[in-house]
Amino acid sequence: MTIAAPLPDPQSPGFADRLAGELIEAGHLDTVGADRARLAARQTGERFDLVLMRLGLVPEADIGAVLARLTGLDFLRSLDHLDGSGLPEGVDRDFLLRNRILPLASGPDGVRVAIVDPLDPLPLQALRYALGRTVDAVLTTPAAFEAAWARLDATPDGPATGASPVRASEQDLQRLRDIASEAPVIRLVNQMIASAVDMRASDVHVEPTPSGVVVRFRVDGALRVAQTVPMEMHAAILSRIKIMGGLDIAERRLPQDGRIKLAIRGNDIDFRLSTIPTVGGESAVIRILDRSRIDLDFARLGFAPDHVAQLGALMRMPDGVVFVTGPTGSGKTTTLYTVLKELNAPDVKIFSVEDPVEYQLAGINQVQVNAQIGLDFPTCLRSILRQDPDIIMVGEIRDAETATMAFQASLTGHMVFSTLHTNDAASTITRLTELGVERFLIGSTLKAVMAQRLVRRVCPHCAAPHPDAPHWEARLVGEFPALREAAPATLMRGRGCRECQDTGFQGRLTIAELMPFDERLRRALYSGVPDHDLRRMAREGGTRSMVEDGMAKAWAGLTTVEDVLRATQQR
Repeated sequence: MTIAAPLPDPQSPGFADRLAGELIEAGHLDTVGADRARLAARQTGERFDLVLMRLGLVPEADIGAVLARLTGLDFLRSLDHLDGSGLPEGVDRDFLLRNRILPLASGPDGVRVAIVDPLDPLPLQALRYALGRTVDAVLTTPAAFEAAWARLDATPDGPATGASPVRASEQDLQRLRDIASEAPVIRLVNQMIASAVDMRASDVHVEPTPSGVVVRFRVDGALRVAQTVPMEMHAAILSRIKIMGGLDIAERRLPQDGRIKLAIRGNDIDFRLSTIPTVGGESAVIRILDRSRIDLDFARLGFAPDHVAQLGALMRMPDGVVFVTGPTGSGKTTTLYTVLKELNAPDVKIFSVEDPVEYQLAGINQVQVNAQIGLDFPTCLRSILRQDPDIIMVGEIRDAETATMAFQASLTGHMVFSTLHTNDAASTITRLTELGVERFLIGSTLKAVMAQRLVRRVCPHCAAPHPDAPHWEARLVGEFPALREAAPATLMRGRGCRECQDTGFQGRLTIAELMPFDERLRRALYSGVPDHDLRRMAREGGTRSMVEDGMAKAWAGLTTVEDVLRATQQR
């Protein structure tokens, strides 16, 4: 049978539109009934095809026939010929009933089964794992499935699965139960991910604890507990997440990384999945990469006007190296993507080397590092330099070879942007020398270093004057005299409301320290001055510290003094 174009996610509007169109074309459904079912599906959260059957708008046999054609499966309207001889030993009967799987024939080469739901691959994957054999499927109707099992239960010996089952080990049986495609597990994981997206979370953390599986969302940089589920669900949840991410469900001893792409509320969203074994069991983190919510604009990201102007001047340079530094989760990659977006033009060739590629940018050649096959950062850079690029973005400098190649690339007429993990701009020099990059190479090519952090924006819906505003105004003016020349202080704090989930914050903005390397700093760098002297000289030359930039934004009511202190680890 010819397989049609792949079906969209069964939970997405695209699936409802595709199935409705096929049923209307076949004469099984009209547009009024389709609209009625779409509305019910949105209100209940159930799948469109199941809603059609529940409402009685389309007979289950007609829906089954269309789904069989769309998925490339054979369709059996009746299973009257079944005599029970196809039921294999070694499979739990409750598992087959729960997942509506009916074996039709069993042999040394494989098993042929009838299934009711062709849109959920988990039960068949579990069956293949348990049996260690090929499993081929045909589609049938729920009524035919139930009638066939009723006949088998009525036979004197009952279904063959009740006979002495042969199991490879208790671990295999537990694995089968863990990854069973039960509707509650599927709904739980789907709702967990959808809730995280709705709350604008950047990560979902699934962590086993003695009291249960704790699910936490990172929203605006802060973790909060979303729910706790019984520990008995841990294996099933992890198995479901692993299969969604294309990971090996049998491997629980080593860390794994995967990728998921789902349609949530009509938007295609990428997810990065990471699992790691802990003492209490496997822990998983799902990073949410929602392209619809990323705003590649310096002003909207929170950069001050003078920083935007300085970055613009740096981007117009024909060659050199510019670093963006900060810890994990400080927005470095988003800043570099914004740089590339600003530089992207038909007459400019841009390459990026990333691990992983977080967002795909049209017009930019993005290379995904794959160390397992030898495609590491140095290998990619060597190949890219033969592609005649104008601008190169290196996702992260991790080793001496990558660092040296990045600086050498700038010497041959390329503009290079990259990231490092350092606390501030001045300590970047020490980090680079520790990696083995010579100071003369740094001094001759380094144009600027920008250190940054993310702080939380005060929720605009519940913002109110800060109760300790007089105290903070006096302290800030004393520590940062430049604020005396700024507009009057409007120190604010969010009271907490429904829009911000009672946190007082909604969204984040960047606070930064941009240190251009002028001739004076280059001479100091050549002479080997320590970080603190470089930092002092940069301040004397007009570089605003990250704390000062953050306090200026707190002064303007965009964030709070407390959050700037938290992000910069000041007290």
